[in-house]
Amino acid sequence: MTSSTPVILPKTGLSGLIENWRSDLLSGFLVFLIALPLCLGIAMASGFPPMSGIITAIIGGVVVSRINGSYVTINGPAAGLIVVIVDAVQSLGQGDAMAGYRYTLAAIVIASVLQVLLGVFKAGKLSAFFPSSVVHGMLAAIGIIIMAKQIHTLLGVKPAAKSLLGTIAEIPHSLMEMNPEVSLIGLLGLLLLTLWSVIKHPTLKMIPAPLLVVLLGLALGQYFDLDHIHQYMFLPDAAILPHHEFSVGPSFLVAVPEHFLAGFYLPDFSKIATGEFWLAVLTIWLVGSLESLLSASAVDKLDPYKRNSNLNRDLTAVGIGNMVAGMIGGLPMIAEIVRSSANINNGAKTGWSNFFHGLFLLVFVALFPKLIHEIPLSALAALLVFTGFRLASPKEFAKTLAVGLDHFAVFVITILGVLATDLLVGVAIGIAVELAIHVSRGLKLRNAFSMAFHVRQTDADTHHIEVSGAAVFSNFITLKSLLADFPERKTVFFDLTEADLIDHTVMEFIHHFAEDYNHAGGRCQIVGLDDHESYSDHHLSARRKIAL
Repeated sequence: MTSSTPVILPKTGLSGLIENWRSDLLSGFLVFLIALPLCLGIAMASGFPPMSGIITAIIGGVVVSRINGSYVTINGPAAGLIVVIVDAVQSLGQGDAMAGYRYTLAAIVIASVLQVLLGVFKAGKLSAFFPSSVVHGMLAAIGIIIMAKQIHTLLGVKPAAKSLLGTIAEIPHSLMEMNPEVSLIGLLGLLLLTLWSVIKHPTLKMIPAPLLVVLLGLALGQYFDLDHIHQYMFLPDAAILPHHEFSVGPSFLVAVPEHFLAGFYLPDFSKIATGEFWLAVLTIWLVGSLESLLSASAVDKLDPYKRNSNLNRDLTAVGIGNMVAGMIGGLPMIAEIVRSSANINNGAKTGWSNFFHGLFLLVFVALFPKLIHEIPLSALAALLVFTGFRLASPKEFAKTLAVGLDHFAVFVITILGVLATDLLVGVAIGIAVELAIHVSRGLKLRNAFSMAFHVRQTDADTHHIEVSGAAVFSNFITLKSLLADFPERKTVFFDLTEADLIDHTVMEFIHHFAEDYNHAGGRCQIVGLDDHESYSDHHLSARRKIAL
């Protein structure tokens, strides 16, 4: 598609199904192959039964795809919510995993009601309040936590530590005590994922890497006879190993009920009057809503047709899906970016690909539950360790540092805050540090939550949006609301001449808005930055007006 060729948008609804069923069916099938192992792994890492992840993805596909406000997103459980859910299970269950699971289901249901209200009252724009450095820091911290916890499963060792920092400190011990056969399955899976990420061959790229990891795990699981409890000797003459006899058995495989309907559980609301229950509700609601909004926005940028999702409608639909999932034993879902990008790359045109992916999952778990039971846990752990690494990769640190030292400092402080405390406290610490940096640069506290801007129309097709004072993450929600309903195909000038301070979050937003507006046939230009000094060489770094 070139800029000179008019873009014909795919139809939606039933006419879209008739027009695009071939491409959407194929993409839905390929996404199903990716989703199956990831849903199982995410559920188990969250302290939920494996089937709960599948239940969520089925609801996300079959139900949410019919009522949401997006076009090519895939809804399902995501690695970003693992930390939130496992913390809720542990704090509410107090050692009883099944009780904690059912209490957490109740928290998911209540959080879902709040999520629906957020969408109904068009509060999706509140995601703007979180500075990008804090959001990236939160996601990187989640990646570190996932890696720290899953590496033990990959090695076939159960850590004794209960705290996060203790779990991290125990990694060297698990490396020394690794179960060789189980570790081989996980390490080969990790190697395969790494190799697949650098392969450029388009035909090979069509084969989902998670599927290959699961197939490799199934083959090695059969070879090592993980179905039966037995001991084996490993390098009995080697002096470097502390011991040479190891045990394997079905405990290293995915545990699923023989019948699909046996995987459903009801929530337990008996802790609804406790503080820890409402803390779990608040965390699930905030992190789930934020991640879903950010992911849906990111997927819109990948859509070759550049369609914009209705984020408020999308949030309402995801909330309804989460309510249904919580009532029958599922995890919370979000608009999942990895599966959504695969969906786009596989040629999906409409939301029917999401529907088909859910339908394929439903058929598979109903007909082949025994095959799921044969998947080794270490193969799923490899998928999660790889996912965690991508969230917290050195590239993420380098990208953040490139924006500026201030951005990097908030990013790192948020990570440390989350690791040392929990998600909500860590994010609050990051926001407080970001605000403190802005105050040190001249932000007046009375302007911290209100932005001064004026829209001036010079003719029927030309608008000037003039910003004055400070434009930072905490005060640009009103500007974001205005731009969400701004007339299309006009000439827009973002005049920042009178802006004293502009942070990276606002710079990034305005830059992306201008790109999208220009692509949609309008003309948007950012002006008035000549008298501003930048805090780094990055084109989207924070800026301050030079005092004349």
